[in-house]
Amino acid sequence: MNKSAFTSNDISQMRTALTIAQRGLGEVYPNPTVGCVLVREDLNNLIVGRGWTQVGGRPHAEAEAIRKAGTMAHDSTAYVTLEPCSHYGETSPCTDALIKAGIKKVFLSVKDPDRRVSGTGIKRLKEAGIEVYVGLLKQEALQINKGFFSLVTKKRPMITWKIASSADGKIATKNGDSKWVTNDLSRKQGHLLRAEHDIILTSINTALEDDPELTCRLPGLMHRSPQPIVLDSQLRLPPTSKLMNGMLKPWIYTNCQAPRERQLKLEELGAKIFKIKRGASKELSLNQIILHLSDIGITRVLLECGGTLAKSFLQKGLIDQIYWYRSPIIIGSDGLAAVNTLNISTIKNSLLFSHRNTYNFGSDTLSIFDKKEIIGRKCSQA
Repeated sequence: MNKSAFTSNDISQMRTALTIAQRGLGEVYPNPTVGCVLVREDLNNLIVGRGWTQVGGRPHAEAEAIRKAGTMAHDSTAYVTLEPCSHYGETSPCTDALIKAGIKKVFLSVKDPDRRVSGTGIKRLKEAGIEVYVGLLKQEALQINKGFFSLVTKKRPMITWKIASSADGKIATKNGDSKWVTNDLSRKQGHLLRAEHDIILTSINTALEDDPELTCRLPGLMHRSPQPIVLDSQLRLPPTSKLMNGMLKPWIYTNCQAPRERQLKLEELGAKIFKIKRGASKELSLNQIILHLSDIGITRVLLECGGTLAKSFLQKGLIDQIYWYRSPIIIGSDGLAAVNTLNISTIKNSLLFSHRNTYNFGSDTLSIFDKKEIIGRKCSQA
């Protein structure tokens, strides 16, 4: 079906499905987060069932929507943000559930990139006599599941770099004072951003200097805090730190030669220690860390750190999107920069990101940037 053939009702119903799909962000890895809306056209387009991927990745959205609709699911139209699964995993295939429920028509945003599913879910639905239309609000669906698509197609999670800075790009004064560079509205939106990621990653330098909690502290969403990770080559994280005394004990990536006694102490307090080799620059190997996160199914990483670690991620091409919160203050050249020296000598060699959106939070602005190859080359071909 061409885009022009989708009705305003189709667009509205799929947008509802996309909206509820976002509820699963940060809670469903290694699965994608999916939304499903069941609509009865014969009842003036009444929504009879809604579902989204539940905590831990199951039940799936389609099963939830069918369960809520009950017998009203029969002869309904399903709007689903990702191709329904057609293979047996820990749950039975969603295609079978849609067929058994008597769904007569299915609108999909995008095919599933997983080779176990891609195209086969659509084929099974069609073979059962169900009308299937693909491509409705595809780009919005790709954006929501950007982390899942990255894990499947690039074998690594999506990485979001969060920056809170002055108008001239400084994250703190020359003395390290950063409370608060941005306003309360920006900080609240930043906490929501945390809730939408699987893990939050920082450096030991940031942990020592700021003693952050790295939690989501929005009312009603505190349970959505991401798993904190600290890159700490010598295990210098103090047992008295807020990270070590929070509800979620940190995962710590450290050097193979890190002091054994410090490891035992941190492990006694609940930390999980992963030992990896150092890279050529004597820093912990980001490639090994990302590989490990990929192996355990992490899809969305939020990077909150100082300029040194940000530089390392940028140089390796690991930043997929930037959320840049900027306040209308000027700190000056002696302030701490969001990213350390990259030694770029010509403009043509600079790192390229595309602007997605800008939002205002009181006097602050949030600008969102995407690494061009993610949207323009990889996801658009999914």
